[in-house]
Amino acid sequence: MIYPKIPLAQSIIEICHAKGVHDIIISPGSRNAPLTIGFTNNPKFRCYSIVDERCAAFFALGIAQQTQKPVAVVCTSGSALLNYYPALAEAFYSQIPFVVISADRPFDKIDIGDGQTICQENVFINHSLYNANLTEAESEANDVFINEAINVAIARKGPVHINVPFEEPLYETTNKLSVDFNVTGLVLPHRLVNVDDIIAFSTLWNHSKKVLVLVGECKPNAVEQQWLDQLASIPSVVVMTETTSNLHHPSFINNIDNVITPFSQAEFLKLQPRILITFGGMIVSKRIKAFLRKYKPRHHWHIDEWRAYDTFGILTKHFQVNPNQFFKQFLPFVKNSESDYKATFQNIHNNRKAKHTVYLSNVPFSDLKAFEIILSSLPKNIQLQISNSSAIRYAQLFDIDQSIEVFCNRGTSGIDGSTSTAIGAAVGSNKPTVLITGDIGFLYDSNGLWNNYIPKNFKIILINNGGGGIFRILPGHQESETFNTYFETSHCLTAEHLAKMYRLDYVIASDSKSLTKGLKHLFEQNDQPTILEVFTPTRENDKLLKQYFKELA
Repeated sequence: MIYPKIPLAQSIIEICHAKGVHDIIISPGSRNAPLTIGFTNNPKFRCYSIVDERCAAFFALGIAQQTQKPVAVVCTSGSALLNYYPALAEAFYSQIPFVVISADRPFDKIDIGDGQTICQENVFINHSLYNANLTEAESEANDVFINEAINVAIARKGPVHINVPFEEPLYETTNKLSVDFNVTGLVLPHRLVNVDDIIAFSTLWNHSKKVLVLVGECKPNAVEQQWLDQLASIPSVVVMTETTSNLHHPSFINNIDNVITPFSQAEFLKLQPRILITFGGMIVSKRIKAFLRKYKPRHHWHIDEWRAYDTFGILTKHFQVNPNQFFKQFLPFVKNSESDYKATFQNIHNNRKAKHTVYLSNVPFSDLKAFEIILSSLPKNIQLQISNSSAIRYAQLFDIDQSIEVFCNRGTSGIDGSTSTAIGAAVGSNKPTVLITGDIGFLYDSNGLWNNYIPKNFKIILINNGGGGIFRILPGHQESETFNTYFETSHCLTAEHLAKMYRLDYVIASDSKSLTKGLKHLFEQNDQPTILEVFTPTRENDKLLKQYFKELA
């Protein structure tokens, strides 16, 4: 076995192994050479080399998203570290274990006018759950900091930063370990709902005829089906799920915007919940957020082991347990009180579905029609990654087969790393993976294709509407040179040459017939990763979508 000669590098590597941090994404550099030597020469680690640090971090995020185990990214000193920030922020808000290990110059070399000597200590202070600033001198404190950082990443499901100063020489090796490193145990909390809270809050629930359960992003199988079935049986309870919730039941409302967008003020008032119960990650639907902010429930309870955001300005209780524990303790005390709340919503939902079908059967080719064709053509039992902006919002309007696992970077809702995350997730899950992305997000993260780890059965469906189509949907759209240049970012670029450069198969579609044919080709071959680029009419998409919502009323 070959080890780096620097003891501090040895300690980090051995503690990472002991803590189960086995996926290491390394961006080439010199200052991080001791770590690179140690990780890559140890068969206990799975090492990946990705040059672009921003892409490397999102690739790591994708692996951690799937495994729910901490993944480490390793970089050299200087601005390289700052490129990790978008993915680190996403890990923070999406509660994904993520370990940044940055090589640094010695303390006396910082801010003296030398190269790559930015102030790296605590650089992620606002979004890192723990910051371990190590010292060059051998000390037990370094081991404590390394252990604590990784423990926090695992227990609290979020990002941590370990900053490591190395003095030259950096490339010296040895055949034996020279450190006695310490590994501290990890204690995971087992939380329960307080009995007094169960009695008090179940009484509130049982006296409420309108309870809305709103579910954001959840990992597949995160909530036991028995609790979902029990929730679905209560007449006073309406369960609304987002595409990223990965929860399914015939009575759940999984197309939120379709249902509530056409509501009149009288309907909003009539269907205003008395109690709102939320769990899961960030909510995509702007319409449900606007509804609940204007027509506020009397009570808002959020279920999460660590955090509770006051998204609707009315948070009254944070239950610090996971959803399974909450429902296991709580539901035995809930009674099936008389209410037409669920039945009313179900009637509206059925009505909207019928109108949805009629409109889609006649709508011309557009983003809306393309999503209908794509989502109904996906193979079963795949992993679906969806990019942010208009892609995830269109996906919310359609049913997706229950066998498909759905993911999207909704922590910060940025477009910056969707492709890299999807590739990392494909590697981390070993499942056939499809990414549906928009043109701006795809082009922005095109360096995500610059690696040697893209699985052969990885598919990208690229909706190219010639710019940031989301801005045509948002209020304030007025056709002008300023809008087209500075908001929509109009362009005439395609993915053809990128596909050729990165050796991806490439197929195009521009109408329903060619899209159906392209999808057939996409899913029939698994010998080469493929891009299916779908061209839709830039100036028609927003009009057809707005008309869609009018037709649902």
